[in-house]
Amino acid sequence: MIDVKKTKRRLEQHLRALTVDIGERSVCYPDNLAMAADYIENFYREIGLPVEREPYDFRKQEVANIVAYAGERTNFIQNYIVGAHYDSVAGTVGADDNASAVAVQLETARELKKLFSKKLSRTRIKFVSFALEEPPAFGTRYMGSKVHARRCKKARESLDGMLCLEMVGYTCHEPGCQKYPFPLMFMDFPKIGNYIGIVGNLRSKPLTESLYRAFTKNPNLPVVKLTVPLGGYTLPSVGLSDHSSFWHQGYRAVMITDTAFYRNPYYHKVSDTMEKLDFDFMAELVRSLIIFFEEKS
Repeated sequence: MIDVKKTKRRLEQHLRALTVDIGERSVCYPDNLAMAADYIENFYREIGLPVEREPYDFRKQEVANIVAYAGERTNFIQNYIVGAHYDSVAGTVGADDNASAVAVQLETARELKKLFSKKLSRTRIKFVSFALEEPPAFGTRYMGSKVHARRCKKARESLDGMLCLEMVGYTCHEPGCQKYPFPLMFMDFPKIGNYIGIVGNLRSKPLTESLYRAFTKNPNLPVVKLTVPLGGYTLPSVGLSDHSSFWHQGYRAVMITDTAFYRNPYYHKVSDTMEKLDFDFMAELVRSLIIFFEEKS
């Protein structure tokens, strides 16, 4: 079991590095985007995971997904991706969106490295930090997740699931602070934002259910699940992240999220800074992810 207090301190260190030391990580600041990529790559090297770059060009600028591997590298029987985009929207340092997810991604990798050093596993987990997700790349073939999903499909890579970490650090505790899109606002969902959400399409329902069962074993992190029909077309907002790139390639994928602008009033604003985040919440998410992968290994 992980040391939650130590994990919390490490998460804070990642947020400080990404949002204070580096700052805005949009395509408007290519040097900052490159520094974020270096930070992520160097972290994986420091904890002893194999890591590589997946470079591609965007508007005559080279960017790169960072791909690290935990568990069995080649002779695996299960294969998962844990993804998070490391860019921010222009004009903000993007603490919740999406440095919170990158920090959870990195600390989950650290804990799985320790876990797999103690027990033999036939599971491979790819940690993919996506270069671009925000505008102007959003919705285009230049999204880092679209680049990686296409390459997975071209290589005929079999995936048991893609876990997209998208804004995972904000909580609110006043009744009514948690909002929902139509028609979910009329359903029996929590009115306070103290939970982590798992969202998947119908194809991904087995993955959603498996994650949900594992997450409920952590009593310190409430969890809510949602399966959307018709590929999410009836609820367009549920497709606004990197998991949808994998849906479009026919893979099972879910978004793990604090629900973004349905909870966080600082979404895409200059005020999206690290002091707004709930680091205990984020540390418990790392614990829940480890519970899931420990069961799968």
